[in-house]
Amino acid sequence: MPAFVALLRAVNVGGTGKLPMSELKAMCEELGFGAVRTYIASGNVVFTSRKSEAAIKAAIEKRLAAYAGKPVGVLVRSAEEMAQVAADNPFPKAAPNRTVAIFLDGKPPTDTLAGVRGQKDEEIKLGRREIYVHYGDGMGQSKLVIPAAKAGTARNINTIATLAKMAAEL
Repeated sequence: MPAFVALLRAVNVGGTGKLPMSELKAMCEELGFGAVRTYIASGNVVFTSRKSEAAIKAAIEKRLAAYAGKPVGVLVRSAEEMAQVAADNPFPKAAPNRTVAIFLDGKPPTDTLAGVRGQKDEEIKLGRREIYVHYGDGMGQSKLVIPAAKAGTARNINTIATLAKMAAEL
């Protein structure tokens, strides 16, 4: 059965969107997904399903909206796509904890780089359905704004590699 990774937006970050991972796991099991496993408390879940990516996204978003009382964005990738995101990292020599992929629902807009503001030493490259960013001095002091990333969710390369490995094992 195909394996997937679902990434939730703005969950358990900065005191917003509180969602215990045990609840997320239970929700996914209720939706009929198999071999459900979560990873760290920032809204990462791997599972198997025969549903399409779009159907998975819609089902999880509907269930989360009922739970949270407001929309919660979900980005979905197949196990193969998640492995490809890790392999496509355009900054392989950079610190993996200072390099992120911002996951989007579709291809980054052609004007993505033109809209960037506050860029200092950060490097930005566009992927298939991701925007890769290497934060040279780290994210803490960065003033980087990427308007095209507003509806996306970021994970660092370490997390992406772990999720790809977890999904491949299903």
